[in-house]
Amino acid sequence: MDTRDTSQIYEEVAKHYSAASQTTSVKYGETVAKSFGYTEEELANIPEGANLGLSCGNPLAITSLREGETVIDLGSGAGFDVFLAATRVGPTGRSIGIDFNDDMLSRANSLKTSRGFPDSQVSFIKGSITAIPLESGIADCIISNCVINLVPEAEKPLVFKEMHRVLKSGGRVAVSDILAKKPLPEKLRNDIALYVGCIAGASEKQQYENWLKEAGFEQVLIQDTGADINVYLDTDEDGNRGGCCAPPGTVKEEKSSSCCAPKKIECAPAAAAAAAAASSSSCCKPAAETTSCCKPVEKKESSCCKPAAKPEVKAEEKEDLNEWVGSYKIYAVKN
Repeated sequence: MDTRDTSQIYEEVAKHYSAASQTTSVKYGETVAKSFGYTEEELANIPEGANLGLSCGNPLAITSLREGETVIDLGSGAGFDVFLAATRVGPTGRSIGIDFNDDMLSRANSLKTSRGFPDSQVSFIKGSITAIPLESGIADCIISNCVINLVPEAEKPLVFKEMHRVLKSGGRVAVSDILAKKPLPEKLRNDIALYVGCIAGASEKQQYENWLKEAGFEQVLIQDTGADINVYLDTDEDGNRGGCCAPPGTVKEEKSSSCCAPKKIECAPAAAAAAAAASSSSCCKPAAETTSCCKPVEKKESSCCKPAAKPEVKAEEKEDLNEWVGSYKIYAVKN
């Protein structure tokens, strides 16, 4: 059980995703998105900069959105899925993003303006997904992509209750999230870097199913997609798998010319948010530096691996993320 209070968790999540909102690595985001099922056509149909490589699945693949429907994205970030959903519901539909991070909302609204979406079709609203600032019974579909795992466990049931409240009768939930395949050890549960990286806060499948049913949902489907969670760790900024120093969450000022970790992969991921920092002991040294950039150091660095929002953590022995967690698709209906 995580021992931090909820305010500390939300503070750390906000810091990390404010840093992630400054990400500029388009190729990294494309590689991550494709690994979780997004197509070339989908990626070409969104404003550049909306995809930050924070996905852990493609909830739109199971939504069956129709023209004129209202869809709400919980934890919408820079608007990736909101913009894609808008193209499916069309000008007579509504695609609404809910996010509590001002920096993400600013980026999303800037991209919305650049693409010329009207307010009647696309909107981004500041709010918590445990208390959605919308009236009841307005949505045909609710989506979310790798966000619910960031909610403190005691508050997660509130998310599903709010989903049920906001949906119309017959409305559906289509969620992609990282779930734990087995109980996580305390050292992982209590690692804040892994928490903001969508790993340490992962719930188990049975918990998700219970929360959905307790909220009133039926036809619940929860399935492991089998996608490779390690994509966050072994993708570099140019979108190449097995490269060095994947940068999302980092405002990068210089390139590293060497990588010492096993498999050349232990750098700060996007949705896995510093999981590498917590699982590698010697990653990506700057050429003129003798201290690992993925370990906490006394002085500030501008190296490729240290995101501004990442809390300092002690490097641990390398873990295979796929052993502990997986990418799951979750579907349910409000009758």
